[in-house]
Amino acid sequence: QVQLVESGGGLVQAGGSLRLSCAASGRTFSNYAMGWFRQAPGKEREFVAAITWSGGSTYYADSVKGRFTISRNNAKNTVYLQMNSLKPEDTAVYYCAADPKYRPTEYDYWGQGTQVTVSS
Repeated sequence: QVQLVESGGGLVQAGGSLRLSCAASGRTFSNYAMGWFRQAPGKEREFVAAITWSGGSTYYADSVKGRFTISRNNAKNTVYLQMNSLKPEDTAVYYCAADPKYRPTEYDYWGQGTQVTVSS
């Protein structure tokens, strides 16, 4: 079983940037496809971005395409989410997720989340 710990959240003004990190432990990181999700208050959790085991392929929600970039460093057991041109509607708790299969919106393992707040 893989354990996931997110970091990098915080408060940022609209138009600003943040980079989230998710550190994995417990299993061979490169055996897992990774994803990022978010959940705003009163809303359901929604898919943000996904990346394959080697990082060769990525997939994004339309709402973040062109502004967010998912990447991974298998040597550091870490997946990242670079968020640029942030908007108040990006405010949410962001979760990373892992799964041995590449199913961009379905995952078996989840982190505890990190809060991102974008002020207008």
